[in-house]
Amino acid sequence: MLAFLCWCAIVAILYLAREIVVPITLAILLSFLLAPAVRGLRRVGLGRLPAVGLTTLVAFAAILGFAAIVVHEMSTLAQDVPRYQHNLEDKVRSLPGLLPGGGIYHRVSAVLDRLSGELKHPSPQSPASAEGRPPTQSPTAAKSPMPVEIVQPELGPWQLIPGLIGPLLTPLAAIGLAVVFVVMILLQQEDLRDRLLRLGGRRDLHRTTAAMNDAAQRVSRYLARQLVVNVTCALPIGVGLAFIGIPNAATWGIFVAVLRFIPYLGIVLAASFPVALAIAVAPGWTMLALTLALFVVVELTVSNFVEPWIYGAGTGLSPVALIAAATFWTWLWGPIGLLLSTPLTVCLVVLGRHVPRLEFLDVMLGNRPVLTPQETFYQRLLANDPTEAAEQAEEFAKERSLAEFFDEVAVPALARAQADSDNGLVSAERRAMIRRGVQAMLEELPDEPLESAPASPAPEVCCLAGRNELDEAGALLLAHLLGLEQQIAAKAFPAEALSTDADGSGVFAGATLICLSLLSTSAPARARFIVRRLRRRAPRAKILVAFWAMPGAEQTVEEAAAAASADFAAYSLRDAVAQITRMSRGIGADRPVPEVPISAANGAT
Repeated sequence: MLAFLCWCAIVAILYLAREIVVPITLAILLSFLLAPAVRGLRRVGLGRLPAVGLTTLVAFAAILGFAAIVVHEMSTLAQDVPRYQHNLEDKVRSLPGLLPGGGIYHRVSAVLDRLSGELKHPSPQSPASAEGRPPTQSPTAAKSPMPVEIVQPELGPWQLIPGLIGPLLTPLAAIGLAVVFVVMILLQQEDLRDRLLRLGGRRDLHRTTAAMNDAAQRVSRYLARQLVVNVTCALPIGVGLAFIGIPNAATWGIFVAVLRFIPYLGIVLAASFPVALAIAVAPGWTMLALTLALFVVVELTVSNFVEPWIYGAGTGLSPVALIAAATFWTWLWGPIGLLLSTPLTVCLVVLGRHVPRLEFLDVMLGNRPVLTPQETFYQRLLANDPTEAAEQAEEFAKERSLAEFFDEVAVPALARAQADSDNGLVSAERRAMIRRGVQAMLEELPDEPLESAPASPAPEVCCLAGRNELDEAGALLLAHLLGLEQQIAAKAFPAEALSTDADGSGVFAGATLICLSLLSTSAPARARFIVRRLRRRAPRAKILVAFWAMPGAEQTVEEAAAAASADFAAYSLRDAVAQITRMSRGIGADRPVPEVPISAANGAT
């Protein structure tokens, strides 16, 4: 509750003090944009004061020049609007015929016109006269109303000045305050930096410095790259509008370059003016269609090809965060808040990444994954969504192999599920659902074998679950890899198969190799008990014990095999596939398995 009240107080201060906070915020952002130019002029040899003065003069001259051009073009357009009145009237008259149900529109319009005419000119006979009685009139009704005219006194020049200058004082004061702050921030940049570092704490200089550098680089990079993108979008639109015949095409190109700083809505606002002119200028609809097509084609090209190439890593904001930030800052500060929403939100994300107590800002607004691949895969299995789990595996396999995904993502996720099961958080029904999810995911993955896989027949391999459904899920992963990468006939069996094949003549009779999948335990005694039962069922089969969740640093694979009374042992799927492949080709079947390095065997940890 205290944190909530603090945030409410901050929002209230930002709203109530917006006349002061907004110019200061604008000045800080402009200083971020102009700081590289100042540093470049100083490297050339100019002093700090001349460099700041020249940069500020050029920047504000460009802004004022843009404003003057816009005002001039808008006034010219306002004078030309009466020439387009005939085209507008023709389009309004032809619009009902272009719309579906135009006849209904005409009939409804005729009825409304008739009703309005009757209301304006009522029948001369009142209900009383229709019955034969003369209408009664009161003395006041017989008198006609006296017209009254209100005449305003003429105002002198000194009386007109407050009414004209008053509305301009607030924006002029804001602009002046922003100019002063920009100059002071650029002149006192190092001193302000040192003071912020002191506020951040002398013992935390590294974190404060990293946060300041990160924020400055991100905001400066965003503003500079956004300007390049906007100009890239504005040039073809301005040239295209000139070829189409839209009046004042250069003005609308400048509008595109400026308004595209507003996320998402900027291009819509910039396109509304030329579209309105296209409706008014030409008698037909061809100019409107060409104008809309120009904006759509250029915007799609810029957003899909130019922006990803120029932005690179981008601002570090998620698309949802951009929309939410635009909504919040617009509600707080109006249109200027919409313009400042992205840079301000970038600063909040930087604070969340460098200040532990504000980490929630990075989680909510940033674009970095907030869950590890293992956590995402585990959550997909818990949500019973094997399709998205298969998509995650396919995306991972585009850069790396599917075996690495199983070892580094799937098996650790299953190990976490087993840990939750040991703590009573995952029931037997949920374990069965996870096993079914893994099986469904494997069925959705591409199952074409590799072209380099050997074509010779391979012995049958039985992948047996040690105790529960999670062990069976690990067995399913191993069987899938053996069939996909090595064309080895392998099949996964649940733990109950060992009990149903009591006489040893059914499931394991023809097996030459049995792989015991263990996620539920890493205890050698439990593995040794299962291995002894397997020896009685299939005395001629080789047995490999796979401890998927055991860290490789505890003991070597030879020690693990000896402790479990097995022929071989493995700690990862890749290690198990490699050993099974060697045995299937008759390599080293009668020799002890050499020790596997921990770095290669520890794929599941």
